[in-house]
Amino acid sequence: MIRNYFKVAFRNFGRHKLFTLINVVGLSIGISAALVIYLLVHYDFTFDKFHKNGERIYRVVTNFSFSGTPGYNPGVCGPLPWAVKNQVTGLQQIAPIFRLSQPNVTVPNGNRPASRFKIQDNVIVADGEYFKLFQYKWLAGSAASALSAPYNVVLTSSQAEKYFPGISYEQVLGRTVVYDTLKATVSGIVQTITQNTDFTFHDFISFPTAFSNPSLKQQLRLQNWGGTSPEYQLFVKLAPQVTTASIARQINDIERKNNKPRPGVTEAFALQPLADIHFNAAYGTFDGGRVADKTTLYELSGIALFLLLLGCINFINLTTAQSAQRAKEIGIRKTMGGNRQQLIFQFLSETFLITLVSVIISVAITPAALNLFASFIPQGVDANLLFQPNLILFLFLLVTVVSLASGFYPALVLSGSKPVSAIKNQAGESGRKTRNAMLRKSLTVAQFAIAQFFIMATILVSKQIYYAVHKDMGFRKDAILIINSPWKNRQENLNRVFLNKLKAMPQVDLVSMGRSAPASDDPESTEGAYKDGKKEIKIEDLGEKFGDENYIKVYHIKLLAGRNLLPGDTSKAFLINNTLAKQLGFKDPHEAVGKMISNFNGDKDMRIVGVVADFNQESIHAAIEPLAILTSTNFYFNGTFHIALKPQTPGGNEWKTAIASMGKAWKEIYPDDDFEYQFFDQSIAQLYANEQRTSSLLSWATGLSILISCLGLLGLAIYTTSQRTKEIGVRKVLGATVSQIVVLLSTEMAWLIVLAFVIISPVGWWAMNKWMQSFADKTAISWWIFALSGGGMLLMALFTSGFQTIKAALANPVKSLRSE
Repeated sequence: MIRNYFKVAFRNFGRHKLFTLINVVGLSIGISAALVIYLLVHYDFTFDKFHKNGERIYRVVTNFSFSGTPGYNPGVCGPLPWAVKNQVTGLQQIAPIFRLSQPNVTVPNGNRPASRFKIQDNVIVADGEYFKLFQYKWLAGSAASALSAPYNVVLTSSQAEKYFPGISYEQVLGRTVVYDTLKATVSGIVQTITQNTDFTFHDFISFPTAFSNPSLKQQLRLQNWGGTSPEYQLFVKLAPQVTTASIARQINDIERKNNKPRPGVTEAFALQPLADIHFNAAYGTFDGGRVADKTTLYELSGIALFLLLLGCINFINLTTAQSAQRAKEIGIRKTMGGNRQQLIFQFLSETFLITLVSVIISVAITPAALNLFASFIPQGVDANLLFQPNLILFLFLLVTVVSLASGFYPALVLSGSKPVSAIKNQAGESGRKTRNAMLRKSLTVAQFAIAQFFIMATILVSKQIYYAVHKDMGFRKDAILIINSPWKNRQENLNRVFLNKLKAMPQVDLVSMGRSAPASDDPESTEGAYKDGKKEIKIEDLGEKFGDENYIKVYHIKLLAGRNLLPGDTSKAFLINNTLAKQLGFKDPHEAVGKMISNFNGDKDMRIVGVVADFNQESIHAAIEPLAILTSTNFYFNGTFHIALKPQTPGGNEWKTAIASMGKAWKEIYPDDDFEYQFFDQSIAQLYANEQRTSSLLSWATGLSILISCLGLLGLAIYTTSQRTKEIGVRKVLGATVSQIVVLLSTEMAWLIVLAFVIISPVGWWAMNKWMQSFADKTAISWWIFALSGGGMLLMALFTSGFQTIKAALANPVKSLRSE
């Protein structure tokens, strides 16, 4: 019986090749999208799910409030972990870690030259509790003692193979590894974690080292209750039945006893679940890695669902449209004793075969799709995931769900015909015909509504990105290079030597030495106050920029009043922006010049010597805030070179020559560090990297939704014209022109698109308005976005169906009427 079902199915596919192809292509596109997005969503939602009792593991984080402005830090103060170990009850494990700042690693090789490894990330200080809290497989050494003594280090297997290639793990034990100047002995090897994890640490230096090494002890600030560092983090595991509220209360009691309150600043510790770390951008991951966005993942899932739905709609529309053509087959089967259940199974088996073929095609093209979207897919998502057992289960469920969603209603329609009516080719009695037609129209409206929504969203996102990138942000963006001096070797005298070499280059117009550019993703802030004689105005969130006297010249920041910075202004004078001048009550910028800001940075008074025009300090997601521009002799604030290049001649390579000269000068001054640079306009574009990825994704979703919708429309146009062949012939005999027939055949479809436009426009406006709320400065949601969406969809639909309708209108009426 089942064999017969499949034979009939293949025979039907061969008889209707075009409709079968449309169904397969539509479902393949939807399933491919679902498969790629499933791999991405599954990848992110499986991070660190393998840890035993992971639901009881938390990170202790610090929440601040600076005069009402919230602040979030994933770290804790130095003494807290030890106080928690001694005073907090209800915890099974307490594991502090401290992340070293990208040490250079040296591995001695006896009489041979030492191996050197620059800038190693994810080197931490930890104790034995870490390996009790998180599960690692030990390959050499003992978990109980490996980190109990000072100057010991545990390596992951991949790092051991990197440092000591070609020797066994047991032979690695006892070997020496030097982290900058800290010399450690390898005491253990653990298996590198292969599951999805944010625990990418690979060197674990014993915590007792911190008590013996003066430099490391100073970095940890083990006696300082007032300093919180994101590099110093604390993980705890709660005992069963213990609540997070009770642990947080105990930890905050400890902090209140030992830390003196600061005016305007409140501090509180909280417990962040392990499962939240991969998704919470406020605190970030503990290794500084990628933070996933749950909202984006849900949006991706929605896009996959919509594309899958469009493919299913095509199948339902085309299958129900063909019901009359299979009427005799249904009637004969019923007359020969076939029951409705058997017919339903027959039609579902056809749907299953089409879905199965579509899934096979989708699996085959998924590696290419992953490469196509590699720019915004995490590195861990690749074609190797296609062979995991969970994916087989997902594909099985996908085939089942899509087969039922696409085939169940058509199966009910096709199997519901009465035998006598079916044999007389009356399978679609008037009532059923009407119901089927209404369903097809409703599904077609749904298709075009989804496609138009994607078009609207794509146009608006692209418009906002263009606005953001090309907006006048209050400073010059083009022809400016940014070079950061090496952090570890940052010395004032070396920086000055490099600065002088830059100034001497003929392609360089101007150079400033300072810190961050006018707009960046790492804003800094301080505080201060202004007394106008009557009252004190507190400045609670005052942005800071550091630069020398050339800073505003390089970036063409307009000076509205007063003078520019001078080298001698380091501790007594600064510039402010017009927003701060207005906040202090000055209507004219000139009135602010000469006024004093007290308690600047909490401990000094500074004079305003000039007021500059407002400019964006971050992306346009954030509003323009009060700002101070200072100069400083501290090398920490003078590690970035801002280089304005002279214009290039047409077709010239002056900039390329300049960059090559800068690289050569760099190697002379910083021989151990790599030369890296970035054009400022590129860094501005990177501020909108998420929006660029969203735009790219929407563009693909829009294109695919239009393709699926137009394929379905083409199928319906072919069916409609074939069903109305005699009607068209009669109309032509009675004098109808080709244009009149084309309009007749196209009008119904056009009204469906208009109806879809009317339905989706309010939804599109609401969704776009909600998305735009994240921008402080935004473009308008223009009327032409909707007009272009509706008009564009209408033109594409007319173009898709036009060939078929024109072909039908041009057909010789004699051929269509000769059988009458």
